[in-house]
Amino acid sequence: MEVRREEDDIIELYNASMSGSTTTLYRLIHNDPHLLSKISLTSFSETPLHISALAGQLDFSKALLLQKPQLAVELDSHKRCPLHLASAEGHVDIVRALLHANSNACLIRDQDGRIPLHYAAIRGRVEVVKELISARPDSTQVMLDGGETVLHLCVKHNQLEALKLLVKSISDKGDFLNSKDHDGGNTILHLAMMLKQVETIKYLLLVPKVKEAVDFLNNMGFTALEMLENCPKDFKSFTIRNILMDAGASIKRVNNPSPPLAIAVGHSESVELEQSSKKGRKNWLEYLKYLKYKGDWVEENHGSIMVVSTVITTITFQQTISPPGGLWQENVIDTMQGFRCSSNTPCLAGKAVLADAVDYRSYLNFMICNTLSFVASLGVTFLLISGFPIKHRVCMCLLTISLCSTLTFLAATYLIAFYMVTPDFLMYDSPKHTSFMDVCILGSVIIVVSMVLLVHSIRFLAWLVRVMKNPKKGSGPSRI
Repeated sequence: MEVRREEDDIIELYNASMSGSTTTLYRLIHNDPHLLSKISLTSFSETPLHISALAGQLDFSKALLLQKPQLAVELDSHKRCPLHLASAEGHVDIVRALLHANSNACLIRDQDGRIPLHYAAIRGRVEVVKELISARPDSTQVMLDGGETVLHLCVKHNQLEALKLLVKSISDKGDFLNSKDHDGGNTILHLAMMLKQVETIKYLLLVPKVKEAVDFLNNMGFTALEMLENCPKDFKSFTIRNILMDAGASIKRVNNPSPPLAIAVGHSESVELEQSSKKGRKNWLEYLKYLKYKGDWVEENHGSIMVVSTVITTITFQQTISPPGGLWQENVIDTMQGFRCSSNTPCLAGKAVLADAVDYRSYLNFMICNTLSFVASLGVTFLLISGFPIKHRVCMCLLTISLCSTLTFLAATYLIAFYMVTPDFLMYDSPKHTSFMDVCILGSVIIVVSMVLLVHSIRFLAWLVRVMKNPKKGSGPSRI
C-alpha cells in the first residue's frame, strides 16, 4: 500500500511539473520530504526539472532547485540536462536560475556531443546565448566530435544574429574563427558559400580575421570563391561573386606570405623581380580564369537562344515578302521617273517596287544582308535541335559565329532599310543626325563583334601555349 502511494505521488509530481503547480509540489514534499530523492529510483527518463524547464514553468523550476540544486545537472536518457532543454526553447529566466544553481551545466555534453550553447545557437536564442557565454565564456570553444564549432552551427542553421553575438565575443581569436571541420575542412566562410547565405557572407567579410582568411583552402583544395564556382549557378551566385570581388582588393593573401628580407642587395633585387614576375603571371592566370570556357551557358540559356533565333528567322522572312517600299499591286507598263517599267519590261504585280528602281543596288544589298541573317539564324536553330554535342569546341565555335553573323547582318539590314525609306531631303538637310546614327549602330556592332573575337583569340592562344608546353595534356578533352 505504501509503495502504491509513493508511485501515485511521483506521478502527481510529474503532472505538477508540467502544469507548474508549486502548491502541489510543496504539499507532496510536506507529506514526503524525501520524495525528490526517490526520483532516481523511478523508471522515468527525465526529472521533473527537465519537464518544467522544457515547459517554461519558472516558479516551479525555482522551487525544485531550491529543494534540490543537484537536479540542475541530472541527465535524461539522451544525456541532456535541464539547461539543454531550457536553452533550446529560449526560456531565459529558467536558464538564469539553472546557471545560478550550477554554472558547470554549461559544459555538459549530450549523446551527440552538444552543450546547451549549441542548442541555443541552432535555434537562434540570442538572449540565452548571452547568458551562457556570460556564465562560462570558455563554452564557446567547445567543438563537436566532427570538429564543428558553435559558429559552424550558426551558419549551418542560418542564425545570423546569434553568429554576430558569438563572433563579437571571440573576435580576437582568429584561429578559432577560421577553424575547419573534420569532414570537409571547411571554415564558416566556406560553409556560408555552399549555403549561399548572402547576408552572412557580407557580415563575415566585415570581420578582419575572417577576411584575412578568405583564401584558406578546404580538404578539396578549394577557396571559398572556388567553391562558389563549382556550385549550381543562380542569381545569388552572381551576387555573392560580386561581394567577394569587391572585398578582394583589400584581402591579404595569407597563403602567399612574403619571403624574408634578403641580406645582400643584389639578391634582394632578384627576389623582388621574381616576386613581380610571379605576381604578373598570377594576375594573367586570374584573367584567363574569367575567360575560361564555360560550356554550361548554352544548356542554361538553350531556350532563350532558341526563341531569339526563331524570332530573327521570322523577322527576316517577313522582310523578304514585305520589303521596304512594298509590292506592285498591278502590272505597270508606263515609263515612270526613277523606275524601269516599260512595255518590254513591265513591272509585274507582286514584285518588289524598289527592285525595279533605276538605282536598285540598295535593294540588292538589303536582300543580301537579310538573306545572310536568315541563313545564320536558321543555322543556330538547326544546331540547337539537331542533337549535336553543343559543349564540343567545334559546335561552340559554329554557334558563336552563327549568332554573331545573325546580329551583324540584321543590323546592316536595318541601316540599309532606313536609307531606302527615308526621303532624300531629310538625308541632305540633316546629314549630322544620320551620320551619328550610322556611327552608333555600326560602332556598337563592331565593338561587340571585336570583343567576341578578342576573347576567342585569347582562348585560342592560351590553348596553343598549353599544347606547346604539354602536348599530351593539350590534346585531351580539357577546355581553355
